Amino acid sequence: MLNSEAVSQFLQAAEEGDLAQLRVLLAAGVDINATNRQGRTAITLASLKQHYACVECLIAAGADINKQDQTCFNPFLLACLNNDLRLLRIVLPAQPDLNRLSRFGGVGLTPACEKGHLDIVRELLLHTEINVNHTNFVGWTPLLEAIILNDGGSKQQEIVRLLLEHGANPHMTDMWGKTPLFLAREKGYEEIAQLLIAAGA
Repeated sequence: MLNSEAVSQFLQAAEEGDLAQLRVLLAAGVDINATNRQGRTAITLASLKQHYACVECLIAAGADINKQDQTCFNPFLLACLNNDLRLLRIVLPAQPDLNRLSRFGGVGLTPACEKGHLDIVRELLLHTEINVNHTNFVGWTPLLEAIILNDGGSKQQEIVRLLLEHGANPHMTDMWGKTPLFLAREKGYEEIAQLLIAAGA
């Protein structure tokens, strides 16, 4: 068992993208899933800083890709939150737990829809079985988030279209009983309203 200094060096190497040092410490037997005060593992630190070679090295060495820090971040959720398609494509073959929740109770698809991360949404819907109708802590599905929390523009229209094509339920309401169609019309998003009507809303 290596000492805490070695763990600190290991986590620092991940954060700084020092692949050579990372490999040396892994070979010496450092705990690959050791965490800092924020609960962040080396793979989460490398993911945050977009050190992709380090992320790949740590996955190959058996890092726990699902372990979440104190703010619920892990590599998969970071990719979805930060619109990091390269990171997502590195992480998905390692089969991350798609049901891990953000601190607001959403799956990775939820913030991607809210923030307009179209490439992330497309990747998730085409290449995973993520729950397209998951409801977060405030009662919103990815479809509702895509409507309520963005501008209704062309990216959001495409996200709504993709969600509906991949099984999003146009009838699931928010906690106040408002439908996606009602909310789209309330916000003046007529293009989205028409997509919802075409999907049976």
